[in-house]
Amino acid sequence: MNKKYSVLVVEDEENLSEALKLNLQLEGYDVTVSSDGGDALKAVQKEHFDLIILDVMLPEIDGITVCETLRVQNYEMPILMLSARNSGADRVLGLKKGADDYLTKPFNLEELLLRVNKLLVKGKQINLKQSIGDTYSFGNNSVDFKALECLTKTGEKVELTKKEAMLLKLLIENKNEVVTREKILKSVWGYNVYPTTRTIDNFILNFRKYFEEDSRNPKYFISVRGVGYKFIEN
Repeated sequence: MNKKYSVLVVEDEENLSEALKLNLQLEGYDVTVSSDGGDALKAVQKEHFDLIILDVMLPEIDGITVCETLRVQNYEMPILMLSARNSGADRVLGLKKGADDYLTKPFNLEELLLRVNKLLVKGKQINLKQSIGDTYSFGNNSVDFKALECLTKTGEKVELTKKEAMLLKLLIENKNEVVTREKILKSVWGYNVYPTTRTIDNFILNFRKYFEEDSRNPKYFISVRGVGYKFIEN
């Protein structure tokens, strides 16, 4: 495994939490443990996780609400839900609110590890968008990702930094979809723990300067308050 996957375990039952942590670490994962829903939501805002194992019955904020909150905030990582309640209605509710899989306690540890692996592979595939190649044009603009340069709306040639080109490519490959700050920082900067910088905002301001007819009323590079950014092209 080239890169260690990071897993957040949200479970208030201490023995189970420790057992999960130990077994996941033995599988080669980086593991963070949280014992209540509020802490889990804070952890996700500070750090990137490839997968969350989430108990339904939690103090403060229950697992269903945590799951729903993450999906509303556009976090896309796979979520495996654990529940002591074996009712079909609970399972359906969990999946409806955005869980990718659901395991009833007590469960077979081997089965849990298999499901974790399957969800991580699935999550990785979702993140691999169709590449757009080395050049791309929109409006009167064109970008050459390989040469790290672009032609702006006025025909001026501008050199791009590697990070600018990476961010442009990420936004264009996810055309008309919101790309979360989390995903941008992970994909372009490789941060696991997020800085509180306005770095991305400054890059977006540059793009507007290069490519927009009116940088104050952008039509291509849009900020989605509190979530991320999107590149729009009709």
